[in-house]
Amino acid sequence: MSGLTEQRTMRIGEVAELTGLTPRTIRYYEEIGLLGPAGAESEPREQGKHRAYTRADVERIQEIVRLRDLLGLSLEQLSQLVEAETARAEIRREIKVTDDPQRMRELILQAHAHITTQLDLVRMRVTELAKLEDELAERQAACLQRLESLSG
Repeated sequence: MSGLTEQRTMRIGEVAELTGLTPRTIRYYEEIGLLGPAGAESEPREQGKHRAYTRADVERIQEIVRLRDLLGLSLEQLSQLVEAETARAEIRREIKVTDDPQRMRELILQAHAHITTQLDLVRMRVTELAKLEDELAERQAACLQRLESLSG
């Protein structure tokens, strides 16, 4: 994406090409809240006008796809993960401009809670994957035992 600048906007077809998704999937991600509504990152659009996507939108979609593929989460779980990340980004912005130690403490506690939510989702998937790994290893061992019994 080296050719994209922060100010340049794109139409949905270009975003689809860059992300490997269909325009319909991108619109669906907007509908269910995985991707902010039109105008969230840029200027609000007028009724009937096409949404203009930004580099930040493309990066967010790519992160959603990466998490979806890596973690195999449901759309609801993926939405929770993305919501927590969005909240953390807002907290980071506020921390940068806050001088009040009490407010800083509140923000850090909020960030901690969001990270806990994300970590819980990831750990749940790790546990499920470990269980699947154990089951497959047992099946593999059973196959080897059967082969040995046929050889003797």
